[in-house]
Amino acid sequence: MSAMAVAAKRYAKALFALAKEKGSVEETGAQFEAVAAALEGNADIRNFFDHPNIGADAKVRALKQAVGGQVSDYVLNTLMLLVERGRGAAIGEVSSAYRAIADESLGRAQARVTSAFALSAEQQQEIARKFGALTGKEVAVETVVDPSILGGIRVRIGDTLYDGSLSTKLAEIERSFNHAR
Repeated sequence: MSAMAVAAKRYAKALFALAKEKGSVEETGAQFEAVAAALEGNADIRNFFDHPNIGADAKVRALKQAVGGQVSDYVLNTLMLLVERGRGAAIGEVSSAYRAIADESLGRAQARVTSAFALSAEQQQEIARKFGALTGKEVAVETVVDPSILGGIRVRIGDTLYDGSLSTKLAEIERSFNHAR
């Protein structure tokens, strides 16, 4: 894990502790994600915050002007602290780490489901239900279409990969034939 990821996790934990104390875990996550998405989605804004010749004071003033009054004080303070300490580039990582911490605390999991074809809403709900029962968590499904897997699905929840893809099955059969020779 990179030093930036470790730092991002620390900031996310501190922000989560504040949000939990205030009873606003979801709202805080949504606010932080919105700011992170705005920074990631606009190259000019990202370049401004990443530019080494622009002082932290100017960046903090711009941040206050842009999001002040639209986010909670502790979200704004966390953002300002990141910018002041030269870690503005970690805002996206802090957002992701916060979501992971919040999901774990609230008994939720994010599942990235890869399939050869687009899945219907019913199929996504069935996958969420089955993997929810398997993990004991409420599972939210994000789908990705990848025709190279040929058929079946791959489900990644956290660090665990459940691979039921046809391409993997075929590769396993090929390895067993090669091993049998």
